[in-house]
Amino acid sequence: MATTTAASFFSAAAAAAAAARRSPHSHFQLLTRRRCLRLPFSSSSSAAAFSSSAAPPAAAASFGWEDALRVAADGGRGDESDLSGYFQKVDTCNRGMDKKGEFVEFMVEDQILGYIHKGNRSNTVERVTLHSSLRTPDERTNAVGNLYPITSSFGMPVYFSLERAAAPYFGIKAYGVHMNGYVEKEGEKFLWIAKRSDTKQTFPGMLDHLVAGGLPYGISCEENVIKECEEEAGIPRSISSNTTSVGAISYMDIEGFRYKRDVLFCYDLKLPPDFIPNNEDGEVDSFRLIPVPHAANIIRRTHFFKPNCNLVIIDFLFRHGLLWLSKADAKLEER
Repeated sequence: MATTTAASFFSAAAAAAAAARRSPHSHFQLLTRRRCLRLPFSSSSSAAAFSSSAAPPAAAASFGWEDALRVAADGGRGDESDLSGYFQKVDTCNRGMDKKGEFVEFMVEDQILGYIHKGNRSNTVERVTLHSSLRTPDERTNAVGNLYPITSSFGMPVYFSLERAAAPYFGIKAYGVHMNGYVEKEGEKFLWIAKRSDTKQTFPGMLDHLVAGGLPYGISCEENVIKECEEEAGIPRSISSNTTSVGAISYMDIEGFRYKRDVLFCYDLKLPPDFIPNNEDGEVDSFRLIPVPHAANIIRRTHFFKPNCNLVIIDFLFRHGLLWLSKADAKLEER
């Protein structure tokens, strides 16, 4: 394998390493069909070698609740039948499908776990895998990273664990839970919406679900929702245990070296009318309870929501009979 090819895989691995926490003197090994790449990382060298690859914190969103609520309540635009805003939000989470050919398979034990960018068009490598000396999940985890379970699909055996932030650089499926917390008052539905803290590393200051989070290793979806309910919104188990599983949403987004393949397990929770959320982990700036049609207006008219939250709320609108499609609009379902 040419030196330029090794460098290209090093770039992808370096970006992943910058996002992941490494154990001291661990070694990351990639094996192509032609040659093994053995990339040494240590707690001191990785910080210096990969600091330029780490993404800086995003700038905080420039809007406030006053802006969002003004857009939400503006019913004089006559755009209620215009679904293009929903289409745009679906497209935003599914970019780059024409670039799938720039990635090669990442395999372990003959199972395709993900996809890694091949770096340049002249690269003829067909697949990448971990070194054959790494035989157990623990050995692979110690070599690659930690924390996030890597499987070929949900519920299948774990091959190793990896820092969740690195998953897109390996094209590995990442799983999370999103919960719509809603209230019914006098026949009208309201959604509790969170505004992310301005200090969040990703999407600071943007609108978010009442409860959402990644799915860590060793915990069920249901238990994770209950845990996140308490941490993010102060919802006690006596209430959160009533959450209802309503399905899953998946999307694929390719940007640069990143091949993001996410699956979101979706939940609904009908909350007591007098419930007031209280953030416990410092990741939320504030909450607002708004009519569901107003939340729909924010999605259609703005980019105020964290992108994947749009998909889950659009699904909520469908399921609760607040959004429907004519035959001419059926392309949204096809997407």
